[in-house]
Amino acid sequence: MAKKLFIKTYGCQMNVYDSARMVDVLQPLGYAPAESPEGADMVILNTCHIREKAAEKVYSELGRLRRLKNEKESAGDGRMTIAVAGCVAQAEGEEILARAPYVDMVFGPQTYHRLPEMVAQASRAGGAVLDVEFPVEAKFDHLPDHQGPQTTSAFLSIQEGCDRFCTFCVVPYTRGAEFSRDAASIEAEARKLVAAGTREITLLGQNVNAWHGQGTGGSEWRFGRLIRHLAEIDGLDRIRYTTSHPRDMDDELIAAHGAVDKLMPYLHLPVQSGSDRILAAMNRQHTADDYLRVVDKLRTARPDLALSSDFIVGFPGETDADFAATLGLINAVGFAGAYSFKYSARPGTPAATMEGQVSETVGNDRLASLQQLLGEHEAAFHHTKLRAEFPVLFEKKGRKPGQVTGRSPWMQAIVVEAPETLIGQVANCRIVEVGAHSLHGEVLTGDIRTEKACA
Repeated sequence: MAKKLFIKTYGCQMNVYDSARMVDVLQPLGYAPAESPEGADMVILNTCHIREKAAEKVYSELGRLRRLKNEKESAGDGRMTIAVAGCVAQAEGEEILARAPYVDMVFGPQTYHRLPEMVAQASRAGGAVLDVEFPVEAKFDHLPDHQGPQTTSAFLSIQEGCDRFCTFCVVPYTRGAEFSRDAASIEAEARKLVAAGTREITLLGQNVNAWHGQGTGGSEWRFGRLIRHLAEIDGLDRIRYTTSHPRDMDDELIAAHGAVDKLMPYLHLPVQSGSDRILAAMNRQHTADDYLRVVDKLRTARPDLALSSDFIVGFPGETDADFAATLGLINAVGFAGAYSFKYSARPGTPAATMEGQVSETVGNDRLASLQQLLGEHEAAFHHTKLRAEFPVLFEKKGRKPGQVTGRSPWMQAIVVEAPETLIGQVANCRIVEVGAHSLHGEVLTGDIRTEKACA
């Protein structure tokens, strides 16, 4: 009988990918995924350290798991192994074991390929295992083949770590220096995903467009070359990537946006602020004008390109004028979507000790104003698609009987009345209604045109 494994994933898409690979690593040990922690033999919290009070949320969840662990043992139903993985584990490993001594394993995002050894060590020693080193070997070289369920869209991690050292960010300290997988291993994983039914792949990295790795011929490639190479895979219809940095948006990658039909016309390109003074304090290594020039080049290469971004308000020292510059940049670009946050200090980062910390009240007011403006731009973008025709990749059943949902080339949720046989297929649709969170369309008959021709 298979042992039950439950993984709770916090944060970014890379953690989603990592959690899926942990399932692959533990499968040979007899673990199969469970839908809840109740009755599980192993529970892993795959954590994120980016957001405010991230660690406290983990400790709150650990308290609930401790009760489940005690209940399982009291009932004579075996032992529950509790593990904390990811970036909180990397940053606060010893503190976790001190505050929650019932935790069995704590390991960072670079070491989960060693899970079988950790499980064996924890069961032999009867004590906690802590593994938050940055190993010399690349974890991707030691992971088994991906065994996850067939999905229409899948994540593929190609790069980890970051060398940019933005003053507000913990990623360089929890994920380490930039590392790029070689093109051959990326291609091999992509081909296996496509053979299992995947039609769309999102390439992942903390700074994914900084990817530079060994090409299939032995020479070093940049990211644009990798995208062109993956686009040659038969059966792969769509390519996306996230998250990127403006400084690494080179001319080869920009040209790929115009030349590669399979590369979708939607790009997440974080800017964080529209104020040059704040950008410098953040160590973003670009100005607002630099960002706008990159946007102009991208839209010249791909006129239908839509952009999303990240914004932080209330960064230490931010004035009303700095905030107004951010609103001005939003109006200049016209973002189709965005993630926006009020600054919160991350322990160990340079920004945490900067002077001029912005008050909660001011930060809240600025965030509300920012989100209102971003919402207006997003709604305006959605309305540009009313009565438009374009291909949709359908992924799953809709909320109501007889509905299926998919994604537009611009990442919008599309709902149509159609049979479930459409799931996993690309079909032309006409948008007939714009809703609050999705677009409603109708499937068109006739030939399916190419992604770019319909965009």
